[in-house]
Amino acid sequence: MHAIIATGGKQYLIKEGDIIKVEKLELNEGDRVKFDEVLMLEKDGKYSFGQPLVENSYAEGKILRHGKAKKIVVLKYKPKKRYEKKIGHRQLFTEVKIEKINI
Repeated sequence: MHAIIATGGKQYLIKEGDIIKVEKLELNEGDRVKFDEVLMLEKDGKYSFGQPLVENSYAEGKILRHGKAKKIVVLKYKPKKRYEKKIGHRQLFTEVKIEKINI
């Protein structure tokens, strides 16, 4: 069984047992999280598409840890103008293990 869920402004293709990194959630490690925004479900080769969400379905998971992703370097540069600006950014994430997809 597969599903597409939406959280943090992004969409994720998941199945039971997957470990995914999503935008930081304001919950503690070990807490359970419920993803209500299910956009698509697949079970035994049959697909269910929501308009926009599949009704009466959700995915449950357990928060494993919080962390920061690798640094992304942004360099702004304008030739012949002596302008150069270097900025770094590390995005916060939450690692979630998908335990169950309910229909």
